[in-house]
Amino acid sequence: MTHGIELCDANLQAALSDGDEPRLIRVVGQGDTDRWPGYALNDGRNYLLGQLAEDAWFVQPRNVVHTFWSKLNHDATNLAVTPRPPSFSEVAYLFLKDFTQRLAKASPGAERMVLAVPGVYLKDADTEDEKIGLLLGMAADLKLPLSGIIDMATASLCDPRAPRFNPARPVIHLDLHLHAAEISLLVSNTRLERRAILHLPQFGVAELLKHLTSTMGNRFLRQTSFDVMEDGRIEQIFYNQTKALLTGGEPDFVYHLNTAKRGYEMHVKREVLIGDSNAFVESLAQSLLKFLQAHALSPALCVVALTERSAWLQQLEPRLRGAGFVRFIRLPPGAAAAGAANIGAVRMAVPKDIGDVPVVTSVPSELSSNRVTHHWEVHLQKAKPAAASRPRPTHAVLEGIGVSLIARDHFTIGAQGLAASLPLPDTFNQATDCSVVLRHEGQHWWFTDPAPADNGQHPRIELESGDRLVFHCGTHTAEVLFAHCSSASDQPPR
Repeated sequence: MTHGIELCDANLQAALSDGDEPRLIRVVGQGDTDRWPGYALNDGRNYLLGQLAEDAWFVQPRNVVHTFWSKLNHDATNLAVTPRPPSFSEVAYLFLKDFTQRLAKASPGAERMVLAVPGVYLKDADTEDEKIGLLLGMAADLKLPLSGIIDMATASLCDPRAPRFNPARPVIHLDLHLHAAEISLLVSNTRLERRAILHLPQFGVAELLKHLTSTMGNRFLRQTSFDVMEDGRIEQIFYNQTKALLTGGEPDFVYHLNTAKRGYEMHVKREVLIGDSNAFVESLAQSLLKFLQAHALSPALCVVALTERSAWLQQLEPRLRGAGFVRFIRLPPGAAAAGAANIGAVRMAVPKDIGDVPVVTSVPSELSSNRVTHHWEVHLQKAKPAAASRPRPTHAVLEGIGVSLIARDHFTIGAQGLAASLPLPDTFNQATDCSVVLRHEGQHWWFTDPAPADNGQHPRIELESGDRLVFHCGTHTAEVLFAHCSSASDQPPR
């Protein structure tokens, strides 16, 4: 049996793989709750960890720390503990110790454990040395049967419960943590690989909830003349209800507050919450679009994978659709935990030396059993943005040979024997239906993606000089480059 742990400070989760489909494990913590947000409270004698600590955040703010997973270093926290404040790594150790001990009681007998960690932990060599080194030290001290550490986005796409996706398409994995958002670019060929990551600090669940609590509190004050911010206990109750509104998904919600003198209520519709979080979502969407532009990707070519946490933002998917994204998959709760357990069960063993535990951002593609395979595939690779707009293409180039696009209203690229304007190499002859038709309309050339989006539509994308069409058939690849030749463009139409 293998345990997978999703080390997300918005809520740690665990899964078990014992040969069948991975399943989540209910790990009950202090206060009989199975929620494990990354909060810790020290009352001078003992620690409260997880949900009970979050429930005291506004009541005892100086006794609560909630950045130990995002920082995970030897710096001292702000907790007033005698004889000295604990470091962030010491608090993280106490948290992991409590979680794994309770996990062992809920699901005993696991032979292996795989940690799915935030992508920022594996951002660069220096960060990895620090944070992964601390995790390995914790695992050794706690005698955990650690067999691997994997990037959270990569692990989540290996959850057999997740929706299927086309491996020919880049996947944009979007996740929210407690104090940051992470946008990861993954590609799949022989390996499923995280190619790039964008870490957005201050775009986490905690920051969003503090903003929503403030805006809702001001609205509550206007409607009831009662200020929820005057008393920490009242503000904590109001915060908890705002979190329930964000994560619950109900169209209507009622805030309830009771004091010694009277009770107060405020009815709100989800549209109000959406309006209050629009600036947050817009900034997140703009960051995503800039990330794609930096990697020369078109929104219509990508699959967006939304985690359970990013899907709390109900307006996010419509906003991204408006920006040109057409393919979305929604990952199930605990996808990274389930994927990590799945990978560990079939690919990883516990090494004799803790220093030999593999740390990976890619896995063999067959581990992602939800990949969709096709006899042949094609995807458009956009050229990197230029300072000036690129001219319209005049030629399609394959293996050094250019074929003119001048004076045509359509242009076909396909397997030999299909009357293609540009035949593909012999290795594509087995793809008997491999054919793509480009259209010339309004002075522009257009590529219509043959693979429909999840709404059944086929995205149409303008071709520019420098763009490439990449064809795949089994292990064979062919690239068609679109180029501009000035002498050809100056010729009169035939």
